[in-house]
Amino acid sequence: MDINLIIIALLVGGLISLAFIKLSNSINVNRKANIYFGIFLLLWSTFWLDEMIIPKYLERNYSVFVIVRFIQLLTTIAFYLSIVFYANPNYKYKASDLKHAVVPVMFLALLLSKPYIKTGLFQLLYLIFLLGFSLFYTLLAYLRINKHQKDIELFSSNKESIDLNWIKQIIYTIILAVSIVALYNMYVPTAQLNIYMNIFFLCVVYSVTYFSIRQKEIYPKGYLEDIADSDDTEPEIKAAKNKLMSDLELEQKKSKLLKLMQEEEPYLDSELNLIKLSELMQTSGHELSYVINNGFNENFFNFINSYRVQKAQELLKNPEYDKMTILWIGFESGFNSKTSFNTTFKKMTSYTPSEYRKRSSTL
Repeated sequence: MDINLIIIALLVGGLISLAFIKLSNSINVNRKANIYFGIFLLLWSTFWLDEMIIPKYLERNYSVFVIVRFIQLLTTIAFYLSIVFYANPNYKYKASDLKHAVVPVMFLALLLSKPYIKTGLFQLLYLIFLLGFSLFYTLLAYLRINKHQKDIELFSSNKESIDLNWIKQIIYTIILAVSIVALYNMYVPTAQLNIYMNIFFLCVVYSVTYFSIRQKEIYPKGYLEDIADSDDTEPEIKAAKNKLMSDLELEQKKSKLLKLMQEEEPYLDSELNLIKLSELMQTSGHELSYVINNGFNENFFNFINSYRVQKAQELLKNPEYDKMTILWIGFESGFNSKTSFNTTFKKMTSYTPSEYRKRSSTL
């Protein structure tokens, strides 16, 4: 049997299987986002069905050609919509969203006009629409993830499991693959290149499967309900902008929060989030966010991690802990991984934990 056909079967099978997992919401997290991500995976699989399994059938059946090509255009917009709902499960469609239908309608008109357009011109217009549209929505998805990675600092003290960085890796690999194909098509026969690209995408698909199944619920229970009165286009807390309490009450809550942080050390909980801390403070997440933003001029992530870094500094300088590993120090200070510990510690002190320990030992 053709080895390339086996690889394609594994590719399509992997995409459809993962799409089923996402659409059925069997992992019971990020429901709306997973539905759109499942649709994206199904649409993505049509590129291999198209090029390797049914190309001759497409040439003979014009209506199937139009349907398949139109579906393929929608792949990146389904990907983008999944990012929108990962970043904001409360997102609601508005009339202004109809603008996203303009290019697909124009593309459909182009497909329907194929019999009346010269082949060379049609192929050029087709590529401009498909590649331009795909690049545009891939860029939008990338920008949305970057914004999401900043927004989660409003409520989370550890970002690694919810920052959607694995989706950025998908974007990087797809752009890399497209670039390689564009360059190598000038020197390598298409048939020879296909098998290597399919092996590459096979690895990508199964990596996506692994990371997407591991993706946790992004927002803590109660957080979205707590900010339900904020702007539904982004999960941001308006408390940072609108005055929720008097200056006197703000000072009282600041003092209460400082006392809580010093006496109970809730920051040592690696899973601490805005909702958990607000329950300890016996206030709403909305109000707590206001206190942290306006009382300390910090977001939740930096506020909590400043305490963790301070705790780590104390442990690193203490001779009693010289035999303990950097990883142990990080866990003991409330961090949940060596990477987040090193990154956050260096950002706040300009030194890695190892450098800080060596520097402290020489003083």
